[in-house]
Formats: sequence, structure tokens, C-alpha cells
Amino acid sequence: MGLFDKIKKAFSKDKEAIKYDTGLTKTRREFTTEISNLSKKYRNIDDDYFEELENILIMADIGINTVMKFVDKLKDRVKEEKIKDTDTLKEIIVDELMIMYIDSGILDSKIKYSDNGPTVILFVGVNGVGKTTSIGKIASKLKKEGKKVLLVAGDTFRAGAVEQIIEWGKRIDVPVVSTDSKDPSATVYDGVNIALKENYDVVLIDTAGRLQNKVNLMNELGKINSVIKKLIPDAPHETLLVIDATTGQNGIAQAKAFNDVTDITGIVLSKLDGTAKGGIVLAIREEVNIPVKFVGLGEKEEDLEPFDIEKYIYGLFKDL
Repeated sequence: MGLFDKIKKAFSKDKEAIKYDTGLTKTRREFTTEISNLSKKYRNIDDDYFEELENILIMADIGINTVMKFVDKLKDRVKEEKIKDTDTLKEIIVDELMIMYIDSGILDSKIKYSDNGPTVILFVGVNGVGKTTSIGKIASKLKKEGKKVLLVAGDTFRAGAVEQIIEWGKRIDVPVVSTDSKDPSATVYDGVNIALKENYDVVLIDTAGRLQNKVNLMNELGKINSVIKKLIPDAPHETLLVIDATTGQNGIAQAKAFNDVTDITGIVLSKLDGTAKGGIVLAIREEVNIPVKFVGLGEKEEDLEPFDIEKYIYGLFKDL
């Protein structure tokens, strides 16, 4: 029994895995169907088969460099194991995609919580990726887990950003720290200070989503980090980059750009349910080596899920 067969058996009735099943429907319809059709079209494995497979993987947004490496590895395995049948190879493709993700060591997809005092989580990302919505959904999830959560409206740049996070606070009954100051560092200082004095477990900080001028962004994030460290020396404990999965390879470019200006510890992949290019998860692993920590699998408040590679592979390939 291959890796994927074991995953299918384990997750066929798992409620959270079913969310991945539903959330990855668009990608699975195109990606899995294409791989199944490829096995029907080619009974024997040849160069034409591999060329079409490359195109399918690239269209799923796994990324050209990742795909080339993956297909070379697949060719080696076909040669070594003398695999002739495309149906057999179909199962090996799924196993190898999962192996590719975990091969360099399992990336920790869990939030790193502070042992002493509040855990500070900074959120970054360009405008329009669903950053504030993701913060609200994560805050809701943490509150349901019994944590005392505080939101900080640190995006003083985008019109309506402060109002949006305040609205989220009201919806999920979580307090929001905001100020009239246009200096986000002042708001962040107030928020972290309140968290310390009132014994909050987690502080979620929104920041401005501009990337056009890396120098300005670096200076602003540097200032915010300095302010946080004055109050809690080992914070922020996480800096999460929110990427819109529907932007595909542009999301990878954003990850590389933000990682140049600050230490990104994890990725929130929003709107994964809204794209047929769910292979971006594998591209992120291969190209930027930053763990995906949450994935958006629907529009509801509870549809932002902690990332799980096995459930992801299940949702992507369960119909094979």
C-alpha cells in the first residue's frame, strides 16, 4: 500500500479532511481529471506522456522549476523500477508529490506560542489578499480554543482598514486596539502594552499592505518590530504573510519579496477554494521553504484551517 492509499483510508471519514475535499474541488476537477485522462490516453510511458504531465503540473501552478525537478525524479524512478504502466505511475505521482513536500524535513505548520506572557503574531501582505479577514478568522478560532485574544489595528494606511478590523472584533466579540495616530508603531505599542497589563494570551497585529517601495516597508516593519521588542524582547513570535491563492505564481513572488524585508515564519494561503491552481502549496514549499500555517477553504468564519499536508494531498487526489 502506497502513502496515498494509507491517507485515503485514514481520512475518508475525517471531518477536517472533508473540508479539504470540499475546498480543493476546483483544483481537483481540473488537475486530477487531467492526470486520469493522461493515463487513459497513454498506455505506455514515453516522452510525450512526460511532456503532457509537465504541462498539467505547471497549469496547477506547482511552478516550472519545481515541475522540472519533479519530472526528472519521476523518470529516474520509472527507469530504476522498470515501470511500464501509466496507471501504476499515476499512484506513484501522488506519493512522490507528498515526498517532495516533506523530503527536506517536515516544516512546522503549528503556531509557536510563547511560554511567558502574550504571543505576538504580526500579519503582513499586499492589499486585497484577505489579510484582515484572515486575522479575524484566526482570532475567532483561537478564542474558541479558550485563548484570550486581542486585535491591533496597525494598518493605518489603507482607507477603511481600521474600521474593517473593528467590525471583525465586534462580530467575534474580541477587543480591538486602535488610535487616531497615523503612526502604526504607536498603535502597536499601545496594543502590546495592554496585552501585557491585562494578561492576554495572543495579540494579532494587522499591518499596512504595500510592497511598491521595499525601503519604506522595511523601515516601517523594522520600527514596528523594535517597538514590540522593547516590551517583549523575544517577540514577534510569528510573522505571517497572507497570500491570495488565486494569484498563483504572483503569490510566490510576494513571498520572496516580503522575505527579503522581514523574517517570514509562516504563510496564510487565503482563497484556496477559489482557484483551480491549488498546486501553489507545493511551489511555496519548493521555492521559498516557508511553512504554510493556515489555508482558506471557504468563505465561512470556520473555513480557515490549520494546514495539514496529508489532508491537503487527500483533498487534491481523493478521486484518483
